[in-house]
Amino acid sequence: MGTSFLKVSFLVMGASGIVAQIVLLRELLVSFLGNELTLGIILANWLILEAAGSFIIGKSVERVKKKMEAYVFLQIFFSVALPFSIYLCRAFKSILLATPGEGLGFAPILYSSFLILLPVSLSHGALFTYGCKLHSQYGPKEAASIGRVYVFETIGSMVGGLLITFLLVQYFHSFEIAFMISLLNAFVSVFLLWPERKLLLRIQNLFWLITILYFLLFLLLLLTPFSDRIHQSSLRLQWKGLNVIHNESSIYGSITVAQREEQFTFFTDGVPAITTPVPDIAAIEDFVHFPMLLHEKPARVLILSGGAGGMIREVLKYPVDRVDYVELDPLLLEMIQRFPTPLTRAELSDPRVRIHYTDGRFFVKRTPDRFDLIFIGIPGPQELQTNRLFSAEFFSMASKKMNPGGILVLTLPGSLTYISPELADLNGCILDTLKTVFKHVRIMPGETNLYFASDSGQLKTVTSGDMAQRFEERGIHAHLFTRTYIEYRLHERWLNWFQKSMDGKEVRINSDFRPLGVFFNLSYWNALFSPYLSNLFKRFERLSIELASALAALLSLLFIILFLKKPRFSGYALPYAIFTSGFADMMLNLAIIFTFQTLYGYLYHQIGLLITLFMVGTALGSGLMTHRLDRMSKGSRLFLWTEGSFILFALFLPFVLTIPSYHLEKPLVYALLYATFLLMSFICGILVGLQFPLATHLYINTLTGEGRVGHAAGLLYGADLFGGFFGGMLGGVLLFPILGLKESCFMMAVIKLSSMILILLFIKIQKR
Repeated sequence: MGTSFLKVSFLVMGASGIVAQIVLLRELLVSFLGNELTLGIILANWLILEAAGSFIIGKSVERVKKKMEAYVFLQIFFSVALPFSIYLCRAFKSILLATPGEGLGFAPILYSSFLILLPVSLSHGALFTYGCKLHSQYGPKEAASIGRVYVFETIGSMVGGLLITFLLVQYFHSFEIAFMISLLNAFVSVFLLWPERKLLLRIQNLFWLITILYFLLFLLLLLTPFSDRIHQSSLRLQWKGLNVIHNESSIYGSITVAQREEQFTFFTDGVPAITTPVPDIAAIEDFVHFPMLLHEKPARVLILSGGAGGMIREVLKYPVDRVDYVELDPLLLEMIQRFPTPLTRAELSDPRVRIHYTDGRFFVKRTPDRFDLIFIGIPGPQELQTNRLFSAEFFSMASKKMNPGGILVLTLPGSLTYISPELADLNGCILDTLKTVFKHVRIMPGETNLYFASDSGQLKTVTSGDMAQRFEERGIHAHLFTRTYIEYRLHERWLNWFQKSMDGKEVRINSDFRPLGVFFNLSYWNALFSPYLSNLFKRFERLSIELASALAALLSLLFIILFLKKPRFSGYALPYAIFTSGFADMMLNLAIIFTFQTLYGYLYHQIGLLITLFMVGTALGSGLMTHRLDRMSKGSRLFLWTEGSFILFALFLPFVLTIPSYHLEKPLVYALLYATFLLMSFICGILVGLQFPLATHLYINTLTGEGRVGHAAGLLYGADLFGGFFGGMLGGVLLFPILGLKESCFMMAVIKLSSMILILLFIKIQKR
């Protein structure tokens, strides 16, 4: 057998891994009603299981005699495990006796996602180590073989990521995608085990015949209605008790439509978004009518998400001139129009309504129009993406797009019986942020707190009597609104009680580059579903850059003492350096994506371009370094150079990205900063790509005897993934929200400095 199909299998391995990760991530987010914390848990479990597969299972490669058969077995196992895990993603709530739409706590999310991802991630991680060993049998250099496998896998990941993001997920359901990947792996496996003619009837080729059977099985599943039947069967389990009539995915998420008699409920990523034709009347009427009555003469209204299904109808009861409705995902409104009701048909066909399919913040920034009311239809900063509509920067942007007397309206979770510390932190943070931008902020406490912000003093002078009079004069017909109800909701005792509950809270500002609102929202969510972890979140809240840097310095000092006293441990300096690079890689890549998203809007295809450029940089860097390994004797100084480059990159990145943002209204700055984001993503990928093959070269030179390739590939690849595990787990949940962008990047520099010091010690010890 030549190396051609082996190289193809490495490309398939990379593409399969990223496709499986994205499909399973999307499926689990629907089941878990995902937020930033659940995203971090799922991603962390994927990476740690891949690391375990690479190192623990991968170590067996040196003891296995039939390495190619073992490699193919892992491919087939992965191919079978992927659709099985997708089915488990949808069925596990029935196993746990949880109902559709029920939120789960930290512990169930942790162990459920761990068990569901286990067979897929472990087998895929082991494939890398086995692939490196197989490739080394056809090349002159052991370290170079690891580097080449890394390059092929990276290229495969890049291609697979582009396909799943912009093509597969929009036209195929999860099981069709899974069977495509399984079929591709089985096809490559058939050629990897292709026997010589004279050996065709020998017993050793039984496994080859089995791979052909698997290939035919996956082909049958893909080309016949079986995949659709499995898809529908799993949906019935996932939405047990609900009559699901349609399920479809877009690049933004999954939309599920359930019907009960004449009522439709539209779920976005597992969360009920719209119910028609009878929505939550009380919530919608409160959200719309109070601000519309606070304004003297509302004519231009902007709704950022959540408008269809009742809200637009209530707004149109007023003599407004125009309603601009912004929704990110076109699929949601497409589903509403596919399953219409008199309510939604009237809303979306009214000539006063203009629909915009784009990111809400991007629309506010670019529109030349001004509005009397701006409604934020998202119930709080649930993750970094939605936080962009609750930051001081966005509030300032929105205030400039409001007519004199204009009002910004938003909601947050509330209570009329008990405001927990977590609920107080969340409400207090957004309230303090509103007060930094607007001259006047009015609060209407309830089970859902309503916030009205304006620069006009009339906001606070309008009484319940004034609102009741306007309600009657405008001839508004509503289900719950009466003069008595308005007086009850605006009674001063509710506001006094709310203000007393908030007394003594520390002033905290939610900003783009320090999104505290995300952390407080996650803390509140955790208090609801995992109250036993509340104290842990409170401790995390006290995290500071000084404390984080001190912990990193202390860890470095302990390693230094250990290396000096016991030089044999110095060999772990390289795995530690790769671990910190994996951590920094994940953090810095997230920093680039989230900052771009904040400044330029949630432009999904352009974020895909950022990720693609990162993967291109990784492939280019690892390819260049692998090519040089054959002519390199040691490479210690070059590795130190890559460590120093990581440190400088982490220190300068936040300044390079944020300082020009203050002049983003200038076309030249806008274009140059956009190009800078692309360049930074590319450079970050190059740094990652340069370091991994070089680390394998240095590490293999410290080992003696047989088994060097398997040990080095498994340990270093596992360390890289393990570092990514911590970056994914902590980045979007703790470090960015609590420390902020600049401080988090500074911490990355401190951590990389610690690994650089250990590498210096490693080099000195090796010279003795």
